[in-house]
Amino acid sequence: SGRAPHGPGEIGLDSVGSDIAHAPIPALPGEHSLMGGIEVDIAVATIIPGLFAAGEGANVGLNGGNRLGSKSLSECLVFGAAAGRAAGRHAQEAKAPTSNPVDALLRDETRRVEKRYLEASEGTEKLSEIRAELGRTMDEHVGVFRTGDGLKTQVANIEKLRDRYSRLKIEDTSRVFNTELTAALELDYMLELAEVTTVSALNRNESRGAHARRDFPERDDEHFLANTVATHVPNAKPKLSLRPVRITHWQPQARSY
Repeated sequence: SGRAPHGPGEIGLDSVGSDIAHAPIPALPGEHSLMGGIEVDIAVATIIPGLFAAGEGANVGLNGGNRLGSKSLSECLVFGAAAGRAAGRHAQEAKAPTSNPVDALLRDETRRVEKRYLEASEGTEKLSEIRAELGRTMDEHVGVFRTGDGLKTQVANIEKLRDRYSRLKIEDTSRVFNTELTAALELDYMLELAEVTTVSALNRNESRGAHARRDFPERDDEHFLANTVATHVPNAKPKLSLRPVRITHWQPQARSY
């Protein structure tokens, strides 16, 4: 169009509502990476036969209360290779199925998505509003510093957002390159993970690594030197259990810096 690019002041006004040419640049916390994931064993096998997970989507036990910086690539290379080898061995040893079970799963899931999102006409809730409210309330109650009261409030918030999500209205009903449908499916996953994060934080009455509870500022190794494992329960809150941490050479120490 020939229009000159924005100056730094205009970029700040567009992004954060502040003229950064004349005012300090606002700094806000943001999500960087995961410190958990699908539970796997040392051979990166999940509890589902034939399903393997590696990298930041898996919890093989490398991360403690904090995730070490710049290690995601090496983790992916090491355990990605292990997953490939394990999957290859499984494929060689497994019995060949008489029919392709994925075909039936695909048909069932396709029908579920079409009926739930593309054919439903009675919805009233907007996807963008639910997603924005989820982000705002998670930032407020499950951010850098947490409290029991705030986490309880967020559990209730997520329940309300799930109820609103059940009345979601999808405007785009096309079957090809439907980005609104993709966003709706993503929001479903986001609500589930938000609930897992919130109830897990509420259950951990201590501060450890990136989990900081103002009402429980000290680390409690007697009760919480363990990974929280959340198991999906249909139509109910996640079932939580604790898996003890395996200590090898170094005992956990208090942060002194």
